[in-house]
Amino acid sequence: MRANLPKGMGGGPQNMQAMIRQAQKMQEDMAAKQEELDAREYEIKAGGGAVVVKISGKKEILSIDISPEIVDPDDIETLSDILVAGVNEAIKRVEETNSTEMEKITGSMSMPGLF
Repeated sequence: MRANLPKGMGGGPQNMQAMIRQAQKMQEDMAAKQEELDAREYEIKAGGGAVVVKISGKKEILSIDISPEIVDPDDIETLSDILVAGVNEAIKRVEETNSTEMEKITGSMSMPGLF
């Protein structure tokens, strides 16, 4: 028994090979883009610039610079809150950038396990 595919579907081995080549090219492009994204560094400011968090594209914190003016031994909680906000914003920025850049390659196509 033969399956009747809608016109444009199937197309024989040549069409399948072209689709495989296209998927392999997309996978190569994504790997190259991920390498580029991993090498990036981001600088995020929190607390009006009182805290500067530097993070890599791999979501590794590279440094945290704290302005001496905001260091108050009687108010460690505020400093902690600013640090948490800065680190969270840094991670969010990396994730959003990675997602946006990958969507440029995949066209928002989602194929879990394939790429």
